[in-house]
Amino acid sequence: MNLVNSRVPQAPIPKAQYGGRHTVTMLPGAGIGPELMNYVKEVFRYAGVPVDFEVVQIDPKSETNDDLDYAITTIRRNGVAIKGNIETGSLTRGVTSRNVALRNELDLYVNVLKCQTYPGVPSRQKNIDIVIIRQNTEGEYAMLEHESVHGVVESMKVVTQENSERVARFTFEFARKNGRKKVTTIHKANIM
Repeated sequence: MNLVNSRVPQAPIPKAQYGGRHTVTMLPGAGIGPELMNYVKEVFRYAGVPVDFEVVQIDPKSETNDDLDYAITTIRRNGVAIKGNIETGSLTRGVTSRNVALRNELDLYVNVLKCQTYPGVPSRQKNIDIVIIRQNTEGEYAMLEHESVHGVVESMKVVTQENSERVARFTFEFARKNGRKKVTTIHKANIM
């Protein structure tokens, strides 16, 4: 599978019938990921959530993308996934970050993060209720780097009008559907 150019339309994922079980792809990843995924399984089991996890390991030392291709296949089949950080071994020439490859192949162009304080839970700040929506596949995530001359690395930050508009459209639709009254746009120019 070519991870860059294989945008094949997928058939809609059939939803579980009322009372049925759902299969979720679980990518434990590395670091603390496997430990967290064990807690997720435990919480789901105790809560009686009708979910079966299809666990897929991605080897950061693998020289091929076979395990990543399989993970993408299971995510498309199941329609949903939970993942820890997927490490990519040495980023030698021609090797793309597996996290970035996964985002690009599945067209996961935005990351939605809800930040909210809860009554009764001690916290430094009170009444926080914000949603961060960030671009997930372009800019720093394009991973367009090369060594122009020995010892000099250039990194290109490519941002297209098409994807910028797509992220903006998603953000404003999200705000409208969720009763959000304000959208603030920020940039992260300091990363490069």
